[in-house]
Amino acid sequence: MLIVLSACLIASPATCREERINWSMEDATPMRCLMLSQETLAQWKESHPRWQIARWSCVPRDRVTNAI
Repeated sequence: MLIVLSACLIASPATCREERINWSMEDATPMRCLMLSQETLAQWKESHPRWQIARWSCVPRDRVTNAI
């Protein structure tokens, strides 16, 4: 499972990028990932203080193209 997020610079909201975070629960459903991934997103945000998470989703690795 991957957490795919769109993050934008706080100082320049029009500057955005896609990030993909490997999430270790391979047998998890996307709904379970959505419920349990909050801590992973908080850690990403803490290590990227200049970026704001605009949106995110959980995506099985085999469906990751154009996830957001």
